[in-house]
Amino acid sequence: MSKMAQDCGAINLSQGFPDFDCPARLRELVAEHLNNRKNQYPPMAGIPELREQIARKVKILYGYDADPENNITVTSGATEALFNAIQATVTRNHEVIVFDPAYDSYVPAIELAGARAVHIPLNLSDYSVDWDRARAAINDKTRLIIINSPHNPCGSVFSFQDLEQLASIIRDREIYILADEVYEHMVYDGVKHCSVLSHPELQKKSFAVFSFGKTYHATGWKVAYCVAPGELTEEFRKVHQFVTFTTSSFVQYALADFMQECPEHATGLPDFYQNKRDRFCALIENSKFNFQPSRGTYFQLADYSNISQLSDMEFVTWLTREKGVAAIPLTPFYENPPGTKIIRFCFCKDDSTLEQAANILCNL
Repeated sequence: MSKMAQDCGAINLSQGFPDFDCPARLRELVAEHLNNRKNQYPPMAGIPELREQIARKVKILYGYDADPENNITVTSGATEALFNAIQATVTRNHEVIVFDPAYDSYVPAIELAGARAVHIPLNLSDYSVDWDRARAAINDKTRLIIINSPHNPCGSVFSFQDLEQLASIIRDREIYILADEVYEHMVYDGVKHCSVLSHPELQKKSFAVFSFGKTYHATGWKVAYCVAPGELTEEFRKVHQFVTFTTSSFVQYALADFMQECPEHATGLPDFYQNKRDRFCALIENSKFNFQPSRGTYFQLADYSNISQLSDMEFVTWLTREKGVAAIPLTPFYENPPGTKIIRFCFCKDDSTLEQAANILCNL
């Protein structure tokens, strides 16, 4: 969709990346370390300074005591971290539970490991998990459950009660959790992100994946990290070593410095992006789209059934090519699409971009 938007000169509200730059001070630090000979291989798990800052952060936010040496691994993007965790955990004859709509990298990684994805659809009203259905899907082959909160593409958010349900399902079983928490700082309306790291049981059996790219508006840098217990981290790093081995050195040094200098950047993101969400929702309030404001991420779902009866792929293609706004269809995130008329907009854009797009959307 981004290529289609570029080819058509359309406003790109499809792929999840900002059209504004990362913080100026962070760019200065990158240049400083780039020009200060930080250009050779860093340690495989990430530079110690960055892992120490990560440990400090997860302690402050989630009360989790992470050992920088044995619990934290810096990766070349969250997609790599997700892949590593899956390959380290499952193999042939294993089953992995995923909740549809599911981020599109999960299932290919599961299948490459020789395992089978078991798809459980989220409740359509609010994209919450049907825990009774999840419990019924557990069997002796179940090895891993992948959760995503805040959720891409739906914007739903786990509560502590969701974590309690999850813990009860895997209790006394050899089942692990892969928690995709890359939008951890994008939770709105006064709600706090509930990380698996904050849950006493789940933290012992979980890989928690986070993204510097999402947090610092620098998706193109592809830097992320995974926090996990020592025995899981050991297996995770066996895969990491032969997938990317390590991650660009000077960027790691810059991120470590920026985390120490400017912790307020991350803590200020909920307000920053809630303002973006509220602005976009207000701009399209009088359109023919139906929607409920997103509870998390920087994505907004919208039902277009009052505008067209085209399939979602046909609709976003028409919207991009004929009207000049690109969005994402929801069906590719499902094993068995429910046939709804819902698409995803990305609102991590300058206000001027949102205003231009909304003017078009309100005239459909």
